[in-house]
Amino acid sequence: ATAPLFIRAATKAGMVDVPDARPYKWHDTATPLAGGLVLAVAILVSILTVAQSSLTAIRPILAAGAIVLLWGLWDDRASLPVWAKLVGQILAAITLWLGGTLVHLFSIEWLNLLITVFWVVGMLNAFNFIDSMDGLALGLGGIGAAFFMLVTVDSQQPSLAFLCAALVGATVGSAFYNVTPAKLFIGDSGSQLLGLLLSAVGMAYAPIGLDKAVSWFTPILVLGVPIFNITLVVFSRVWRRVKFYEARRDHLAHRLVDLGLDR
Repeated sequence: ATAPLFIRAATKAGMVDVPDARPYKWHDTATPLAGGLVLAVAILVSILTVAQSSLTAIRPILAAGAIVLLWGLWDDRASLPVWAKLVGQILAAITLWLGGTLVHLFSIEWLNLLITVFWVVGMLNAFNFIDSMDGLALGLGGIGAAFFMLVTVDSQQPSLAFLCAALVGATVGSAFYNVTPAKLFIGDSGSQLLGLLLSAVGMAYAPIGLDKAVSWFTPILVLGVPIFNITLVVFSRVWRRVKFYEARRDHLAHRLVDLGLDR
């Protein structure tokens, strides 16, 4: 429902992805980067109207999500340098850690903090990297949220399940405007918001009767495609001695299209 409003607002604010602006782009018309706001509002309204009792438990996740959203909107508007993007991502990871949503694998606190930052920053960029084709990041994010919704219900974590349910609804609704031909792109604000929420749920997920180290198999499997894509891209670029953080048309989806599959 909010998508048409944010499409117009993003266009007026100059948050538009222009075709042929860079070699790796292949869309044909200027497209507003409105998806991040659509996702955020849909998730927040869903939680406020259906699951207000869950707010306390997921407040650190929502706070970190707000940081990522605002930083991403800034990036969508001004095209921030890599170091500035990284600052925002680390700030969001530290916000999660301070709020108690963190990796619990070791008794050494600073080591847990480092792994938390690595996981969160990694997933933010994994979804940013995978957002290279209409509907791809939203589709993978929605599938991941659906699986997390099921396992958090089983682990008796209703607050996380409500958050995941809201994310499923937000991605499905946004997909109507993001499938080819896309009327909006989710931009850095939307892709990184997806990565933040799913990485946080992965850390907070605590299955009953299983060791925390064993429980990490679920988030890694659920988010396996974005993880595989960013690993493939980074290692292939390092091997070719090109900057791994610069956008190029060498992602998994691009490679499949080059093999003859439909985009």
